[in-house]
Amino acid sequence: MSRPSSRPRILIVGAGFAGYRTAQTLSRLARGRAEITLLNPTDYFLYLPLLPQVAAGILEPRRVTVSLSGTLPHVRLVLGEADRIDLDGRTVHYTGPEGDGGSLSYDRLVLAAGSVNKLLPIPGVAEHAHGFRGLPEALYLRDHVTRQVELASATDDPAECSSRCTFVVVGAGYTGTEVAAHGKLFTDSQVRKHPMRTGMRPRWMLLDIADRVLPELDERLSRTADRVLRERGVDVRMGTSVKEAKPDGVLLTDGEFVDTRTLVWCVGVRPDPLAESLGLPMERGRLLVDPHLQVPGRPEVFACGDAAAVPDLEKPGQYTPMTAQHAWRQGKVCAQNIAASLGDGERRAYRHKDLGFVVDLGGVQAAADPLGVPLSGPVAGLVTRGYHLAAMPGNRVRVAADWLLDAVLPRQAVQLGLVRSWSVPLDTASPELARMPGPPEREPSGEDTGKRAAQDAQDASDGSSASGTSSPSSGDRADGGAAKDRAGGVSAGDRTGGEPAKNQPGGEPARNQPGGEPARNQPGGEPAKKQPSGPGPATRPPHDAPGPVKRTDNPGDRAEGDS
Repeated sequence: MSRPSSRPRILIVGAGFAGYRTAQTLSRLARGRAEITLLNPTDYFLYLPLLPQVAAGILEPRRVTVSLSGTLPHVRLVLGEADRIDLDGRTVHYTGPEGDGGSLSYDRLVLAAGSVNKLLPIPGVAEHAHGFRGLPEALYLRDHVTRQVELASATDDPAECSSRCTFVVVGAGYTGTEVAAHGKLFTDSQVRKHPMRTGMRPRWMLLDIADRVLPELDERLSRTADRVLRERGVDVRMGTSVKEAKPDGVLLTDGEFVDTRTLVWCVGVRPDPLAESLGLPMERGRLLVDPHLQVPGRPEVFACGDAAAVPDLEKPGQYTPMTAQHAWRQGKVCAQNIAASLGDGERRAYRHKDLGFVVDLGGVQAAADPLGVPLSGPVAGLVTRGYHLAAMPGNRVRVAADWLLDAVLPRQAVQLGLVRSWSVPLDTASPELARMPGPPEREPSGEDTGKRAAQDAQDASDGSSASGTSSPSSGDRADGGAAKDRAGGVSAGDRTGGEPAKNQPGGEPARNQPGGEPARNQPGGEPAKKQPSGPGPATRPPHDAPGPVKRTDNPGDRAEGDS
C-alpha cells in the first residue's frame, strides 16, 4: 500500500539498542503521522548481554533475538547494509542480502550503526582468533568448544588432549569475563559424567593487561568476579596478554607459550566505520553530536549509541561510554527530539546516571550493584536475571523457561555444524552476518589497514587495554547495526591472492564433520551484483562477499572471542 508523500520520512540506520529503542519510541509518538523506516542487515534485534549463555548451551539462539517486524508493526523494515550516505542529497545507499542495491531518502536520519570488533597489531590474531559480537560467532564457539572436547577424548596423545582442552580468552571486561565463567561450567559438564572422559581437565585462561578483572567497574564487583572465577578453576592472569598467536597456541607477553586450539578475542569494540565515511567531526571514530544528539551543522541528522560521541553532562569534558544502558536511553531521547523537530513536544538534552551493573558468572553466581548496592552470590544471580528479563523487549517467557530447564536437565552438547570458521572472521565489519562463499574479497589497501590498526592501538594505549578491556559495549552494531562492509582487512583463510589458512586452531575439516560437506560446497548467498558507489568523503569501500572457499574447519581452527 502506498504511503502519502507528505508525511515526513524518518530513516534509522541500525537496529541495536539505540536504533531499536528509537524506532519503538518514534512509532508510539508519531501515531502514523510519519513514515518510519528501519535499515538493518538482519530482521531481529539481538540482546547481546545474554550471548555468552547461547555459547554455553543455556539458551537457544532465537531466545536472545526479538523480531523487528513482529514488535515494530508500524515501522517499515528494509533488510540491507548501508554503503554510502549522501548528506546533501539526503539519501542512504545500501546493499540488500542478495547483493542487489537500493537507496532510501529521508527528512530525518538516525545513525545508530553501533560498533565492530577492535583489532590490534598483534601478529597472528586476525588469522587465529574470533570475536564475540554476533549470533554466528556464539554459535560457532559453542560448536567449536564441543568439538574440541570430543576430539580430545578420542586422541591417545596426552599433549594433544591438553591442547584441545585449553581455551584462552583475551579481555577481562564484561564479555570476556562472562565467556570464561560460562565456558568453564560448560566444558566441565561435558566431562564430569562421561566415563570415557575420566581424567580430562578442561582449562580456561582469562588474560588482560589490566590489574584486575572488570577494571571498569567498582572494585567490590571486580573482587567478587575474580574470586568466583578462581574458585571455579579459571586461570586468571592480570597484567598479561597475547604477544603472538600461532596455529598451535599463543605466546604470552610474559614469555610463556600456551598450547591451545582456541583463542577468544574480547578486547572490546570500535565504532562502525560508516560514521568516519561521512567526513564530519569525529571523536575517536565516533560521530560528534550535541547533548540533543544532533550533528552540528546538520540539524536533520541524529546519532546515538556506540556510533555517537555524546557529551556526558554528569562529567563535563567527557563523553558517555559505549554501554547498552546509554544506548538504550539515548534511543528514547533521540526519538523524542526527532518528534520535537517535527513540531510534537519539546526537545531535551541527554542526561543519565548509571543505575548499576550486573555480571552473570554462570550457575547461581553473579556480581551486581543495583543503585550502588554491591551484591554477590545467589542474590546477585536473581537480581541479574531479573534485570535481563525486565530489559528484554521480548521473549521473556521463553528465556525464563530455558533457565528453568537448564536448572533441572543436562545441557545438550552437540555440534550443529551450521557456522564454519571461515564464516566468522575476526576482521569483519558485519559480525551479525555469517559470511558465505562468493566473489573474491577486495584486498585492503595499506592505507586502510594502517589507519585502522593505528587507531585501535591508540585507543588501547589510552585506556582500552590491548589485552582486552574496554568499556562494556552496547553492541548496537552487532545487535543489528546496519552499515557495514570490510573496513580494511580480510578474514583469515579468505585473503585474496593467498593460500587459505590450513592450520587454524578450531576443528576438524568440514568434510569430516558428521553429516557435513566440505566448506566449498556450503550453500552461499548471491554475489554482490551492483554495489552502490560514489565519489567524495562519504563513499565507502564496496561490500564484498568472501573469496572462493578453500579452507575448512580443520584441526587448527580457532574459536572466538562486551555486551
